[in-house]
Amino acid sequence: MEIKETIDTKGLSCPMPMMKLAKAMKGLKPGEILEMFGTDPGTRADLPQWCEKKGNTLLEETEPEPGVFRFLIQKQ
Repeated sequence: MEIKETIDTKGLSCPMPMMKLAKAMKGLKPGEILEMFGTDPGTRADLPQWCEKKGNTLLEETEPEPGVFRFLIQKQ
């Protein structure tokens, strides 16, 4: 799995992580994957809903270190 772009939203709170994600996704082609790191727990609830609404796919959600979330999103 090739990651096309990575964004770091650690330290940002709602709605900034989702705004940065939306902007970054506009620059991707269908099928490309974006990696996003963040610390806002609200993103864990918002991101799956956003993906469903926009037609993108949340491929993976992990917590590589306590309080830091990593998401892999594929643009459709």
